[in-house]
Amino acid sequence: MSSKVALVTGAQRGIGRAIALKAGALGYAVAVNYVEEREEAEAVADAIRSAGGTAMAVRGDLGDVASIEGMVAAVDSAWGRIDALVNNAGIFPRVPLLKMRESDWDPVLDINLKGSCFATIAAAKVMIRQGIAGSVVNMASSAIRGGPRAVHYAASKGGIVAMTRGMAVELAPHRIRVNAVAPGLTNTLQPRQGMSEDEVRERSAALPLGRMAEPEEIADAVAFLMGGAASMITGQTLHVNSGDYRP
Repeated sequence: MSSKVALVTGAQRGIGRAIALKAGALGYAVAVNYVEEREEAEAVADAIRSAGGTAMAVRGDLGDVASIEGMVAAVDSAWGRIDALVNNAGIFPRVPLLKMRESDWDPVLDINLKGSCFATIAAAKVMIRQGIAGSVVNMASSAIRGGPRAVHYAASKGGIVAMTRGMAVELAPHRIRVNAVAPGLTNTLQPRQGMSEDEVRERSAALPLGRMAEPEEIADAVAFLMGGAASMITGQTLHVNSGDYRP
């Protein structure tokens, strides 16, 4: 395989789908990860192939380390390399703090934080073995500032920011850069799982730039951090949120 390879987790819809399509357009062979929605993931891979690219759907449960390792091994077996990993997969089941149970907390931290950690470990080992100057992009969120019914989610995304910094230091000697993108309100299914359509419109109109982001705009930020234009950027979090959160 002569072209570069990108593995995008949670790539069957939303932001992950946009990232996978962007990576394909940039010439990466793309591994489209899913856990349950195989038909959606295959449709994304088909779209990349229809545009002249190379892609495959690959199953992997980001809440299970053995499944993560199997996913990375499948990509390595198919294409012999991984140049970029995008840890996009995540869940956000909204729960008020005083009603939160261990069964609410654990899956969010397992998939969003632990899954991103162990996917990075597995992919970095492939990059190091192949001598690849690779890139990892983790998905944080403007939710790190806190919000209602989101303590577990905010904790997982705050952990992503701190983890990104630590990973960047440890992997720099191997020429692997690690950064994060922190989206704000984005035009996907996620905000509609906790707000009505009217509330989504009101929130969008109140943003400094007057609208929420489109998934493709988040994908553009991820693509920048993946590529050579960001060759001296590591350990950073890039906020893409219409000016709503200005750390």
